[in-house]
Amino acid sequence: MTGAERDVEDFIALVRGLTVPALLERNAVEFGERPAITGAPDADGDAVTLSWAELRERTAEFSEGLVALGLEPGDRLLIMMSSRLEHWIADYGAQHARAISCTAYATLSTEQIGFVAGHSAAPIVVLEGRAEVERWQPVLDDLPELRHVVVVEEADSVVTGDAAHGKQFLPFSAVMAIGRERLAANPSVFEQRWRQIKPEDPVGMMYTSGTTGDPKGVVLSHLNVLYEAAVIDGITTIEDFPETIAYLPLAHIAERELSLYGSVLKVAHVHLCPDPRQVVGALGRVHPGGLFGVPRIWEKLAAGVQGLLKLADPEQRQAFEHAHALTLEAFDLQTAGKQVPEDMAEAVAEADRTVLAPVRAMLGLDKITRATSGAAPISVETLRFLNGLGIPLMEVWGMSETSGAATCCTPTANRIGTVGKPVPGVEVKLGDDGEIFVRGPILFSGYLQPDGTVASPLDADGWLATGDVGTIDADGYVTITDRKKELIITSAGKNIAPTLIESHLTTHPVIGFAAAIGDRRPYVNALIVLDPDVVPPEAVDSPETKAAVKQAVENANSKLARVEQVKKYRVLAGPWTPDTGEVTPKLSLRRRVITERYADIIEEMYAPVDEADQAAEEDSV
Repeated sequence: MTGAERDVEDFIALVRGLTVPALLERNAVEFGERPAITGAPDADGDAVTLSWAELRERTAEFSEGLVALGLEPGDRLLIMMSSRLEHWIADYGAQHARAISCTAYATLSTEQIGFVAGHSAAPIVVLEGRAEVERWQPVLDDLPELRHVVVVEEADSVVTGDAAHGKQFLPFSAVMAIGRERLAANPSVFEQRWRQIKPEDPVGMMYTSGTTGDPKGVVLSHLNVLYEAAVIDGITTIEDFPETIAYLPLAHIAERELSLYGSVLKVAHVHLCPDPRQVVGALGRVHPGGLFGVPRIWEKLAAGVQGLLKLADPEQRQAFEHAHALTLEAFDLQTAGKQVPEDMAEAVAEADRTVLAPVRAMLGLDKITRATSGAAPISVETLRFLNGLGIPLMEVWGMSETSGAATCCTPTANRIGTVGKPVPGVEVKLGDDGEIFVRGPILFSGYLQPDGTVASPLDADGWLATGDVGTIDADGYVTITDRKKELIITSAGKNIAPTLIESHLTTHPVIGFAAAIGDRRPYVNALIVLDPDVVPPEAVDSPETKAAVKQAVENANSKLARVEQVKKYRVLAGPWTPDTGEVTPKLSLRRRVITERYADIIEEMYAPVDEADQAAEEDSV
């Protein structure tokens, strides 16, 4: 068992008695003129910015509008829209109405929408525009609890004001207007309502996007999310009034924690980037002090730098390689707890100033002091390359049920290849089969049940079985090896972690996704989808691309045990996106979908047709 129990009371004291609405009021009163949130730039480069006072005023108006429509304490408000100002207003508005706000991934199919909307029993939903309304319409008749559909965009064409499917459609602006009138008549009601909220009350809910089965509604409390925000601030030293970028969907726990909750605690200025593909441009505008990224974001940044190096002249390349190697050498000493010699520290500082800092500035990462990767495994090669560039990239691990990060590497406690130690106040332990268990104040209230109650899955001692498998070393560093339910067990009885194989394959820039196949099979094969940003359609079948994929597989196999090595692979047409169904909105593989959709190709790969296949089967035993 590991943890930092001695610090738990310190962090609880920081947020004792606080709720998100209480902090929003504090920010509006004490920091009212400071910028709170900036929307995405329009075609002319202009963007709307709301101050903390303006954000709270609009939140109050929308909240009162929701109450007028019949939203009651404990009700769920379901939101489906991109990362835009109205999303923040709706989310905070529901919280002030003592309801539970929940963001549905914008990529959900109509069938998935029907499940989430039915399970949440939301009486009101807020949709972005026509595209969302069209996907909701086929299931509206099956949602008896749903009474109002609020639409942000294209109100004239999708909203009539009359009942449709037994639901009332309203423009977002109309709900705001209703709330303004109520506030003008009696502003004290709004203030009295949110002041009844207790730290233990629900603040929000998200549906886990599992690889199999129906999603579960994870309910978090104000104490959960504010303790998480305080503890991350405490161990990473976030500056006051930080500039941040919100680019992940607000259905993702990381974005909810960092942008909706942590930003209120730290009085941050959040810059919205609704399209994750535009995050590099947003970095150039904002130059944030911290950035959380899923591995693919960091891999693309690393690949971009490596691509630029190929275009540089030999002298520039040599200077970069020298500066990178020197910085990495100092980094290795620091992470090993050793002193960096003074002459080396001076050389690193000079190399950084003259070579590396300009590269980071070009990427918009020149002010970065906190860079974290999570949600999926990231390769050691990517971590080392970016740390050698002077970007302090560290891994974290957590889940929706832990309000975000449960373990975290920090600048003073960083071990490459691990996800760090438990954050203060959190304990972890391993089950007999290697499953990781977690306990602490970040653990969620429970899963929403069909009858509207919330049921906790914690055992009698307060431990949560995470479903992740890992190890804990003698110093308390946690390493995640796989999801318990995704372990490959070959026909020879070998246990293999597919994510390990896949992370090595996707290190190569030409590979967008890789799925390791081998459960109840004699050996491991792989399905590969190329990255369309790196390999254009006309180059998919080129000799150069085929050679690059072959090299990627050979590179991965060189890092794997023999039983883990990929014997055969097939390159698929792709792409794999949440819309095509092979991956979740968090870009995790949906293994059941993949194995069913490509069953014929998988069977063909395992059909023994030559001596090489027979040798591979014998080698796996």
